[in-house]
Amino acid sequence: MERFLGSYSSQLYAILRVVAGLMFAMHGTQKLFGWPGAGDTVELASLMGLAGIIEFVGGLMIAFGFLASWAAFIASGEMAVAYFVAHASQALWPILNKGELAVLYCFLFLYMAARGSGIWSVDAARHRKPVTEAETYRR
Repeated sequence: MERFLGSYSSQLYAILRVVAGLMFAMHGTQKLFGWPGAGDTVELASLMGLAGIIEFVGGLMIAFGFLASWAAFIASGEMAVAYFVAHASQALWPILNKGELAVLYCFLFLYMAARGSGIWSVDAARHRKPVTEAETYRR
């Protein structure tokens, strides 16, 4: 069963990038616009406001593959800060302090920062040639 989906790795990575970016952007829309859900919005000139802006704009940049490496690197750092500021002081383990999503996003975006935009992205379209898996790993 080793790598039975290996020939689809570029497409699966693109789907992962789009889905993760959109989910991350939705965290930003909750903070900035109170949607989805009937939540309160945050003050823009606050730490949570900055987080909402990074999540909304960065999530969309990741989803569309526009400067995705930079956006993912910043988003990864934001999630590391979020974990240590909001979660780590409550308990040692992420599953106990409800920080597992922040840790998962942090490492997922760190991987995306290293891998780049990949196929089906604005960055690939701007280069006007298909981005191969080998080129993706060289970046």
